[in-house]
Amino acid sequence: MLRRLYDWTLAKAAGPGAIKWLAFISFADSSFFPIPPDVMQIPMSIARPEKSFRYAAVSTVASVCGALLGYAIGALLFKTIGVPLLQLYGYEDRFVAFAANIKAHGFWWMLAFAFLPIPYKVATIAAGSVGLGLPVLIAASILGRGGRFFLVALVLRRYGDAAQVIIDKYFHQLALVATGLFVGGFVIVRYAL
Repeated sequence: MLRRLYDWTLAKAAGPGAIKWLAFISFADSSFFPIPPDVMQIPMSIARPEKSFRYAAVSTVASVCGALLGYAIGALLFKTIGVPLLQLYGYEDRFVAFAANIKAHGFWWMLAFAFLPIPYKVATIAAGSVGLGLPVLIAASILGRGGRFFLVALVLRRYGDAAQVIIDKYFHQLALVATGLFVGGFVIVRYAL
């Protein structure tokens, strides 16, 4: 089933509506949606490596805009939307301590969450709930998300054909690793912070 989904995503990634989906997923990932934009950016960059930097730029801009929505949820709608989102993802128990860390060391925490495969929406909601400065949020989001997305773009632009061969050959193993990283990010947020 994962293989069919991967093949379908590759086909859609080369289609005319793919960039809109990439922008939507990038925006939503930073504020409320559990699926990272890499699920679109990577196949799109494999299908069209010459456009990988454009895809990274779209992901970055949309993700920073989504971070602003996550911040607004934390700042303005924490009780009505923020708390239910945190409960949905199982983060409410450790959120107070995490939010205190964001307040104390905001830029570094935001930068780490923006770059690593850890759910960024939790950090943006926390930033809003503690009143982290918007310039700090925006700078960390641009550097972290941009760094992550442009690194992926650089690798796939340079090694796109080889990446396709490796993915085709080791698809199941790579799917397990990706799933482990995705689940691991949620686990880190839930238990380590």
